[in-house]
Amino acid sequence: MDHRIARSTVRVRGFHLDGYAHVNNARYLEFLEEGRWAYFEQQFDLAALFNEGLAVVTVNLNINYRRAAVIHDDLEILSSLSKISGRHAVMHQVINRVSDGKRIADADFTFVVLDTRTGRSLRIDEKLRSVLEPLVLEVEE
Repeated sequence: MDHRIARSTVRVRGFHLDGYAHVNNARYLEFLEEGRWAYFEQQFDLAALFNEGLAVVTVNLNINYRRAAVIHDDLEILSSLSKISGRHAVMHQVINRVSDGKRIADADFTFVVLDTRTGRSLRIDEKLRSVLEPLVLEVEE
């Protein structure tokens, strides 16, 4: 698998389900967050960033729900950087059911880099851009 893509998995448990016996829409936020943590842990030294007073903060999340996931489904979350802009970046994420490869959901997560000392987002300068740009992967639908 391309090193620019982080892969994580989660098994659907009973507490993930709603009254219709499929994964509650809010739980997908948790699954996607797990995927983002896996991505950032794979690509960056998060402790070092935090020690420098930097944090990644969500500013927008758009999810497309494609199919229902049910109890005991194993889901694969694929996360990759898809766009860098002046003050933000976008991560594209896909959730697939492992057993048949069917897409369950996909999402675009927009984030900023925050200076934790000032509480303000930072411009993505040349230094940060030089780290992020090699990680960008075009989104395939």
